[in-house]
Amino acid sequence: MTYLQIINAVMRRLRETEVTDVNSTDYSKLIGEYVNSVKKEVEAAWNWNALRTTLTLNTTTGIFNYTLLGSGSRFRVSDVVNDTSNYMLQQKSALWMNQRFLTVDTQLSTPSFYSFNGVDTNLDSKVDLYPIPDGVYVLRFNVTIPQDDLIENTDTLQIPSEPIIQGALARAISERGEDGGRLSNDQYLLYRSAMSDEIAIEAGRFSDETVWYSV
Repeated sequence: MTYLQIINAVMRRLRETEVTDVNSTDYSKLIGEYVNSVKKEVEAAWNWNALRTTLTLNTTTGIFNYTLLGSGSRFRVSDVVNDTSNYMLQQKSALWMNQRFLTVDTQLSTPSFYSFNGVDTNLDSKVDLYPIPDGVYVLRFNVTIPQDDLIENTDTLQIPSEPIIQGALARAISERGEDGGRLSNDQYLLYRSAMSDEIAIEAGRFSDETVWYSV
């Protein structure tokens, strides 16, 4: 659904007049704010297939800090693969990484560990590698990156729309009080139910991600 379609879906449920532009009225703007707010919540609830992508990083000899271009700062990592050496890197804390750089021999080798360390001027995340690369390695970051806020009428939502509609409706009902006998608490239950249903559908395609293992 487009941004405009989502806003009008909420407006209809509130028995408000539909709009031809997301910025037509102060109230349509408010609903738009609710839509984007709920969108962030739903995006954070699951690694949605539509938001999954791969970012590639090529190392340089002697350089340990890199910018993960296009990552932003709200992404989540599924795994990191060294495609040159055919193995997976392990994530470590910044403290662990600093201890290695300060107290362990930092001779160059094949990077086996990574940690995130700040952002650049474009707000893309920066990553440290250890050991410091001794050559060119192709590292593949499999990540989930949230969609930017919806702004234009024709901006298309990438994740399922029903939870967004139900969540924005819950916020609108909460903002103006009881609506036609429906309390905001009841609407929030519908929102959570819609999100759970959509996650369950996706989880069926990624069953290995819903299995817990003891370590």
